[in-house]
This record gives sequence, structure tokens and C-alpha cells, in this order.
Amino acid sequence: MKELIAPFNEAQVRALKVGDEVAITGVVFTGRDAVHKYLHEGGQLPPGVSLRDGIIYHCGPVVMKEPDGSWKVTAAGPTTSIREEPYQGQIIRDFGLRGVIGKGGMGERTLAACKEHGCVYLHAVGGAAQVLAECVRRVRNVYFLEKFGSPEAIWELEVERLPAVVTMDSHGGSLHRDVMSASSAALAERL
Repeated sequence: MKELIAPFNEAQVRALKVGDEVAITGVVFTGRDAVHKYLHEGGQLPPGVSLRDGIIYHCGPVVMKEPDGSWKVTAAGPTTSIREEPYQGQIIRDFGLRGVIGKGGMGERTLAACKEHGCVYLHAVGGAAQVLAECVRRVRNVYFLEKFGSPEAIWELEVERLPAVVTMDSHGGSLHRDVMSASSAALAERL
């Protein structure tokens, strides 16, 4: 397993290839449909927040408020990424992302943006939300909580050794495309 440790940079990301298993340590920001649409349409991040050289996680975590006022993540599983395909390429470009975590893969526009701008798509295990929550060491902040609600807010999470697999790399490789091609070929042989 390769360690992917913040600060994330282009050289780290360009060294990764489809199939590499990684353990992510550092800050990741969650972002789902509402945030992607908002940023795509020209919305601004809050002052002091930057996604540059960062990772966005397609995740709507389950977060509980502790008695001391801090937040605790109790579930942090990935959500289906393809919903963000209309927005993701532009967000990679405009905000300087180095990684996107989700499940199910993304399309050709996102793959092209990964190749051009030095970004990877990282597949996290679906159905393991509680296990993945154990990798969250701390909630540093939350943004747009009132605007979008808890699952759609941007949660700034410190993670330690969050496991994922590179399924789209910055060299044009896509495990999702390869599986689809192989499946289509196998189906065509049977028809």
C-alpha cells in the first residue's frame, strides 16, 4: 500500500497508477451534489478555505455533535460519483484538486481533467461507512451546513490512513473504462 500524505502535490499524484492501493493521511473535504453544482455555477468557497492540492470526498458523513461542542463522524462511506460528472472536470481545473474519492467511477470528462491537471480518482469501499469513519481523526470545520444541510455540507476532515484504490489515474488509465470494455466484449460474444 502506498502512503498518500498531505500536502498532496502533482508529483505524488502523477506517480500513481490504476490499481495502486493507497492510504490517505491529511485533510480531505467532503462534497456532494449541492456543493459541486454550486461551485460549477460560480459559487465561492468560504474565506480561508482552499481545495488547491487537496482531495474532495464524495461523501455525506453521519456526524454527531459531542457534549463539548466538537463533531464526531460515525459513518463516512463514499457516495456514487457519476452524479458529479457534469461538474467534476471543471472543479478539478478551477480549484486545483489532486484527488477525488468516491465509488463507482466517473466518465471521460473527469478522466481528461485528471490527465491534464494531475489528479486521480480514488475508489473507496462502499458499505464500509463505519470502518471508514474510524479513519477520521478530527472534524476541523464544517461549511455551508445551514445552506445545504448536513449530508451536503463541506466537512473538513483530518484522516489517517483512509484506504482507497486508484481506479482513474493522471495518465489516462481507467479501470472503470477497462471493465466496461471487457464486459461489453464478453456480452457481444454471447449474443
